[in-house]
Parts: sequence; C-alpha cells; structure tokens
Amino acid sequence: MPSGTGTPTVSVIVPCYNYAHFLPRCLGSVLDQPGVDVRVLVIDDCSSDGTPAMAADLAAASGGRVEVRRHEVNRGHIATYNEGLDWADGDYVVLLSADDLLTPGALGRAAQIMDERPNVGMVYGRPLYAPSDQPLPTPGGKWRGTSVWSGEEWIAGRCRTGDNCISSPEVVVRTAVHKQVGGYKADLPHSGDLEMWLRIAAVADIAYVRGTPQAIYRVHPASMLRTTYNDPLVDLRHRRAAFDAFFATCPDVPGLERHRLRVGRAFARQALWQASRALDRGREDEVDVDALVAFAEAGCPDLRRLPQWWGFAVRRRLGRRAMWLPPLLVSGATHKVRAEFGALRWRVTGL
Repeated sequence: MPSGTGTPTVSVIVPCYNYAHFLPRCLGSVLDQPGVDVRVLVIDDCSSDGTPAMAADLAAASGGRVEVRRHEVNRGHIATYNEGLDWADGDYVVLLSADDLLTPGALGRAAQIMDERPNVGMVYGRPLYAPSDQPLPTPGGKWRGTSVWSGEEWIAGRCRTGDNCISSPEVVVRTAVHKQVGGYKADLPHSGDLEMWLRIAAVADIAYVRGTPQAIYRVHPASMLRTTYNDPLVDLRHRRAAFDAFFATCPDVPGLERHRLRVGRAFARQALWQASRALDRGREDEVDVDALVAFAEAGCPDLRRLPQWWGFAVRRRLGRRAMWLPPLLVSGATHKVRAEFGALRWRVTGL
C-alpha cells in the first residue's frame, strides 16, 4: 500500500520455522533500512520453539511495522511463501528467511533502481555467505553501478549455464510483477526460486547491484544450501525440473527451443564432468555414474559430440590411469580455470 509520502513501500515476508534465535537480528536488519517505508510480515509455520513469543515481542516493539501470523499446523515453505505474497501490499516485496539478513541500504538501492526504471521487475545483488562456525561477515564496498538486462537476455544467460545465480535473500521484486506471474510451485520444493526468477524475466527486465552486497545468507546444518544439494544428481534433477516447468508455463518465450537445447547441453556437460570426477577418484561405489550418464543423455540428443563425452569415455575405458593422460590433465585444469573465472564473473556481473 502506498505510504502517501512518496517514499517507496516494501513488504518484507519473513517465514519462520523454529528460528526464534535468529529472528531479532533478521528483523533488525529490515527495520533499520533507510529511505523506504517497510512493513514486515512474519509467518510462523507452527514452530515448536520460542518463535511465537519472540515474534509477538518484536511486533509490540516495532510501532506497528511488524505483523505476525501463526499457523496451527505446519504448511511447509511453499504454502507459506505464497501466503506471504498474497498478504504483501507494498510497492516492492522481499522474501527473507528468518535466518538471513539484509545489508544496510539494500532496500533503498533496489527501490531506487525500480523507481527510475519502470520496466525492471526484479533487482538482486551479491550475497555474503555466513557459515555457522564463523562470525557474521561485515558488508563493505560501494554501490558501483547497476547492470540491467532485458528479460530475454537474462533467461538466455541462465540457459547457457543451467545454474541459479541467486541465493534468494538478495532479491527485491516489484509487487505487481510478482502477483502477475503467480506464486511458487508446490511441485518444485527445492528449485522453485529458480523457476520463479525465470518467470519474472519472461515479463520484465532484470537488474543487478554492482559492488556492495545486498544480503547475508546463513549457511548452517538446517539451511537449504546444506540440506538439498549434497548429491550432484539430486541438484541436477532439481534444476532441470525448474527449467522444464518454466518452459511448460511460458511456451511463448522467444527462442524457446534454442533455450531448451542450450540448457540440455549445459546439464549434460555438468553431469558428464561429475561422472568423470567419480571415475578419477575411484568413487563409483558412492556416485551413480550410470545415472549421471542417463541424465545427460535424456536432455542432450547430441551428447556424443560434446568434449566431456570423449573425456568420460576414455576414463571409463582406461580406468584411473586415464587421469594422467596429457589431454585429460589439460581438460581438468581448463575446467578448474573456467569454474574460477565463472565465480569471478558472477561476483562482478551477477551472471
């Protein structure tokens, strides 16, 4: 709901399940945001810890800026996310897990970008990762500019790599766009965010804050980053499901078949590389190499034309001796360099 003062309004949805000890710092990082009128919507998904009392105390001390709902039964994160999106009424909306934090000025930067560029429907930036066994990182750096892509360009970038370049708390979305594309899909519990970003890019431009980070993402034993992607095949399947759902939902996206082929090749390369690593390390008992190859074949009709297929085939024929062949040594080094370059490119450009 507009503030009536010309100040951008932001609805920040905070789903919380047994994160009472994280909640004060999370909400503090939101309520301290300058230049925006913030309304925090805490949804307690039937927590069994002290979340109800903590949320009530924080709401009482917020001067009406924090509202709380509690589920009588646990509904799961997707239903909770969608409830929050229905509840949101600000100009812009953020979905922030109770264990994550916003960096100072994050909402003001995102709101300014979208105020100045009506075609931009989503703004994100670089997150800082906070392992549970280390102190919280201190955000630094200056806002060094904004990168803006057409939605079509951004979708093409994701299809080239098959990766999700966004963790989630660093995202601010124009509320009207979020409501236009609809909620998160219940059948994508682990990759629904990637599918959502693609759906937003199908109807709006995407912007990236360069320089200073936009959020802090906690990594601990209960976080999604730790609990979902320990198995490379599980990760690949979840990400492919997100792209498949996007292609089915948005069949009119320009270049759809080209995107489908690109992402199929990207996943095939990744699956074959994981299979090759398992062979190099003698981990066939731990990693299902045949399943990785079958996954690659299912999405890439020209699989045997990929360099990664040649490397995998030689490794499978010669066993661990193959890893000492000069061409394979070079390919391994090249893969490492490309991975490091990709990480640097993501840090600088957001893609």
